[in-house]
Amino acid sequence: MESTDQHILALLSREGRMSFTEIGRETGLSTSAAQQRVRRLEQRGIITGYHARIDGAALGHTLAAFIEIRPLGQVDESLVDVLASMPEIVSCYSVAGDASHLCLAEVTSTQELDDLLTRIRTAVNVSTSTTVVLRTLFRDRPPIDDPDVPAAKR
Repeated sequence: MESTDQHILALLSREGRMSFTEIGRETGLSTSAAQQRVRRLEQRGIITGYHARIDGAALGHTLAAFIEIRPLGQVDESLVDVLASMPEIVSCYSVAGDASHLCLAEVTSTQELDDLLTRIRTAVNVSTSTTVVLRTLFRDRPPIDDPDVPAAKR
């Protein structure tokens, strides 16, 4: 992938509402050239959509935790549906290793986290292991190297 396309992806990953004019200014392209490149990235399936990033802490969800889920026996087919029905779980991944799933939950308190863990364990036959997030150093970084942006700003 060309470095200009990588730069565009890095810009849009930080600010999805950036105008084509701003993208052009940052990359040295004209507005129409920036628009064409973004459209090509969308058509190639590299850019799959745009969304608002919600700050859970601003909504009172000041505690984030990773929850490892380990089936106690046969994997319950309803596990994913059960997890998806819990709004506190904001991301869920199927993983290899001791756990079958790794979920990120955002809650308002340790009591709410305890209640969530109890709901998970009683809904399906699993054990859980939890790691509380103290501080998020970075997140949602694109898997690209942008040579035009210093590493500290990526």
